[in-house]
Amino acid sequence: MEKFETFSGLLAPLDAQHADTDQIIPKQFLKRVERTGYGEFLFFDWRFNDDGSLNHDFEMNHDRYQGASILITRDNFGCGSSREHAPWALKGYGIRCIVAPSFADIFYNNCFNNGLLPVVLAADTVDRLFGELRANEGYALKVDLERRLLLTPSGEEIPFELDDFLRDRLLNGWDQVGLTLRHEDAITRWEKDHDID
Repeated sequence: MEKFETFSGLLAPLDAQHADTDQIIPKQFLKRVERTGYGEFLFFDWRFNDDGSLNHDFEMNHDRYQGASILITRDNFGCGSSREHAPWALKGYGIRCIVAPSFADIFYNNCFNNGLLPVVLAADTVDRLFGELRANEGYALKVDLERRLLLTPSGEEIPFELDDFLRDRLLNGWDQVGLTLRHEDAITRWEKDHDID
């Protein structure tokens, strides 16, 4: 997994409560065995009309939000099934950070397994960011994971809470395998001591 570094990214809005994993990546696209290739199907039922054309009423499809790497949304994002394909689809689309008042627990943890940063902010702060985003085309935030801060274009610093262990996982690029490999020497010694081939 790549290390998560400080970056500035365009913000895109998803003004929906309880966006579940079946909306994030619908079940008909779960047939792949790779972790890649899901980005084009992100929010498929919202992004596209029945004939396959872009749904121009879906706010994320507006030209001003193309190339966004930060998603701002509402309460309980990622609820529903535990499919890990949801963070794969977000990452494949180019999203590196998701800002919301709350996340479903399994989705939240799956983000850290896949190099995405979920940021929890108070609902009134999220409301304000939605307003600033819509009022200012090209609205971008700087994400400083080391300092646990989001920086707005005006220079405002918005702190967020994040467990040290989860922050360190992203900063060091440790997925579940990477966490295990940190103890590779100890595992090898134990195997030798116990005649494990």
